[in-house]
Amino acid sequence: MIRVVLADDQELVRSGFAMILDAQPDIEVVGEAEDGTSAVAAVREHAPDVVLLDIRMPGLDGIEAAKIVCAETSTRAIMLTTFDQDDYVYEALYAGAGGFLLKDVRRDDLVHAVRVVAAGESLLAPAVTRRLISDITRNRPRAGATASARLAVLTGRERETLRLLGRGLSNAEIAAALVVSEHTVKTHVSNVLSKLGIRDRVQAVIAAYETRLIEPS
Repeated sequence: MIRVVLADDQELVRSGFAMILDAQPDIEVVGEAEDGTSAVAAVREHAPDVVLLDIRMPGLDGIEAAKIVCAETSTRAIMLTTFDQDDYVYEALYAGAGGFLLKDVRRDDLVHAVRVVAAGESLLAPAVTRRLISDITRNRPRAGATASARLAVLTGRERETLRLLGRGLSNAEIAAALVVSEHTVKTHVSNVLSKLGIRDRVQAVIAAYETRLIEPS
């Protein structure tokens, strides 16, 4: 059973999401919160697999709550956002957020996102995620020397794996592109995350943009 905490200052949003998620046989909403402070407390109390955090909440906002949750617990965070909040998302990515959803997300996409992030993957879809990463990293490029130093710790095959991760490919797609097994790809991905000191595939996408393995378009 996937345990979820919902945090949003709009009661209608919380109740709507809760109704959708509780209707699934493998998902249970174990707590709700109307601000970041209550969200952190709910995560500490219930130890959920996933917490959905609205970015803008009174008091402690969703980004600060995500930083605390991701640093102190194993709970995976999904940010609830809108297109006009791009600048806020960058910090949440580095805090360890596993993905993003628009607040008008479709029912099936909401359920899918919770399952994907609970499984330890990162939500690189819908297209809003790539747009956010591309826009933000274009405005915050790494210096060339710094980028080269970061990539120097990777082998050639690990660097290629990072490039493909940056394009949003799945393990199966990367395996096909590199003509290797999925087990080998999992090893490469694990090495990339470990060597670059990053938490998940979303942060790997950022690293691919920042080091210019992928140029923002």
